Amino acid sequence: MDLADIDEKGRGILFYGETTVEKCFAVKGQSNIYLLQTTIVQQHENQIGPKPGQFYLIKGQKSDVQYNRPISVYRCEEKFNRTTSRSEYTVQFMIMEKGRGTQELCHFTAGEKMKVIGPLGTPWPSPSETVDFSKNEICIVGGGIGVAPVANLASSLPDGSYDFYASFKSGSYGLEHIHPFNLVITTDDGSEGIKGMLPVAFTKDAVKKAGYKVIYACGPTPALAYVKSVAEELGIQCYVSMEHRMLCGLGACLGCTIDTSIGKKRVCKDGPVFDSKIITFPKPSSRRKPLEENEDPDLTVNLAGITLKNPVIATAGTFAYGQNYRGVSDVRWWGAITSKGITYEPRAGNSGERCLEVVGGNMNSIGLQNPGVPYFVDNLLSPMLELGPEVIVNLAGKDITEYINGARMLDKTDAKIIELNISCPNVSGTPFGMDPELAYWAVKLVKEEIHKPLFVKLSPNAPDICEVAEYCINAGADGLSLINMVHGVAINIEEGKPFFEKVHAGWSGPALKPLALRMVYDVIARINTLPPEKRVPVIGIGGISDWKDAVEFIMAGAAAVGVGAAKFTNPDVAKDITEGMKAFMKSHGYRNLAQMRGIAQVDKGVV
Repeated sequence: MDLADIDEKGRGILFYGETTVEKCFAVKGQSNIYLLQTTIVQQHENQIGPKPGQFYLIKGQKSDVQYNRPISVYRCEEKFNRTTSRSEYTVQFMIMEKGRGTQELCHFTAGEKMKVIGPLGTPWPSPSETVDFSKNEICIVGGGIGVAPVANLASSLPDGSYDFYASFKSGSYGLEHIHPFNLVITTDDGSEGIKGMLPVAFTKDAVKKAGYKVIYACGPTPALAYVKSVAEELGIQCYVSMEHRMLCGLGACLGCTIDTSIGKKRVCKDGPVFDSKIITFPKPSSRRKPLEENEDPDLTVNLAGITLKNPVIATAGTFAYGQNYRGVSDVRWWGAITSKGITYEPRAGNSGERCLEVVGGNMNSIGLQNPGVPYFVDNLLSPMLELGPEVIVNLAGKDITEYINGARMLDKTDAKIIELNISCPNVSGTPFGMDPELAYWAVKLVKEEIHKPLFVKLSPNAPDICEVAEYCINAGADGLSLINMVHGVAINIEEGKPFFEKVHAGWSGPALKPLALRMVYDVIARINTLPPEKRVPVIGIGGISDWKDAVEFIMAGAAAVGVGAAKFTNPDVAKDITEGMKAFMKSHGYRNLAQMRGIAQVDKGVV
C-alpha cells in the first residue's frame, strides 16, 4: 500500500524517519536550556505539519537511551518546495537538560542524525468566536521550560491580542517571537521583572480586572494547579498542557495516563492539552527544610558493629584485591572494599569465553578464579588493608569443610567482615543459597567457628529469596548482601551454540537494578516483621550506577550499597555517589542516613 493512500484513520499522516540536526546551542544566560533545530521534510502528500501544543518523539540515531523523548514544538516555519512538491517544516525545540535523554538531546552537534516521530498529541484549541482579538481577552501563562509550547501558541495569534505571563527561576528565555499586549515576567531571584513566583503577578484580582475569556497555561504542576484554581473561581475557560513520562507516545501502551474527573486519560493521545476543569492535580508533597549552609549530613553507617565512613562498598568480583584501581582513582572514597571471591583451595576458574557485553550490562563466567585463602592472607590482605577503607572478605567454597577452613583463617586477620558467598552462579553444582535448609546449615556451621561479623550474600535465582534470608538470620547471620548475579544465557549465532562453556553465566549491570531493588525491598519488608533483636542490616547490590540509584536502595531500607560493574566504566563512581548523596541529603534536609533509610517501605518500620 502506498503511504499516500493512507488517510488519517490509517495513521499515515505522521512523520517517522531521520532528520539532520541543523543547530543546537545553549540559550543565552541559561546553563541548562538548549535550542535544537531540524527540518522535517514531508514524505507524502497526506503528511501533516505540527500545530501549536503538539510534540514530537525524538532521540539520537546513536543513543544510549531506549525510548524517544517527547518534546513540545517551540517554533515551526513551513516552506513549500516546488521542486519536490513537498512541504518542509523547520522545527525548533527548546529543551531543559534534566536526565540522560534530554542531556543527549541538548548536546547534539550540527550534522548529527536523530530519529523523529510526529507531530503527536492534541493542539491548543482555537479561541472561541466570542473572544474579541482587539480587546485583549486572551491570557497565556508559561512557567520555566513550559514557556516553549505556549510561546508557539502566542506566535500564531495576532500581535497584541493577548497578555503573556512568564515565570522563571532566573532570567528569561523563549520570548523572542511573541508580541503580547502586556508581557509580565517574574523571577524567583528578582533578576528580571517582578521578584517572586507566578502568584505575585498572576493574582485573582489582576485576572478579574483584565477580563480574560480564555487562559492557556503550561509549566510546573504547582503553577498549573494555581492557574486552574484562579480560572475556575472566576469562571474563565482554561486549557493546560500536561507532561508525563511516555513509552510509545502513540496512545497504544497506556503508560502515560493521568487521573481526571472523567476517568484516566492518555497524555500522549488525549492530551497533552486538556480542559483544566477535568484535571485533578495531586496535593503537593511536603519537603524537608534544607540543611544550613554550614551543616553537612552524616554519611557514616554501622554494619553489625563496624563503622564505615560512608555507605558505598566495592562489591566482590569487580575490585580484585584493591590494587588494580590505584593510580586510576582515589580508593579512599570507598566506605569499604570487598575482596574477590576466595576459596580455601586455589581455583583456576572457568575455561572458554568469560565475558560478554549485553544491552544494559554484561554477562560473565569467571568461575571464582583465586589463589586460595592462605595465599590471600599471607600476600594480599595487608596491602588491601593499607588502602584505607574497611575490608570485607568474600568467602566461597565447594562444601562446608572448605567454608569452615577458610572462615577460621580469615577470623584471625584484621579484615572487618566475612561475607559468606553461597550464591555464585558461575560454579558447578547447586549453590547453598538456592535452598533455605542448605543455607541455614552453611551459615550456622560457619558462624559457630568465628567471632567476626558474618554477612551472607544471597542469590536472586533462589525460588524464594525472602525465605532464604530469614533462614540465614535464624542461623546467626549478622547481615545480608543481595543480590548476586542473575543466571542468563547467550547464544553464539555464528556457531549455533551457547556462548559460554557452562551455558549459564552471571548477568549484571544497570539493567539489573529494578530486579535487585525489588528483592532488597521485599527482603527488608520480611526482616521488618521479625522481632527487633533479630533484624539485621542489608547491603543492597545490583545495577547501582549513580547516587540516585544508591538513594533508592537506602530508601528501600538498605544500610549500605554495593557497587560492582559501574566501576568498569567510571573508576570514580564511589566519589560521585558519595558526593551526590551528600548534596541530595543536604538539599532535602536529611541529617543522616537513618532519616531516609526505609522511608519507602509502606507497611513496617525500618532496619
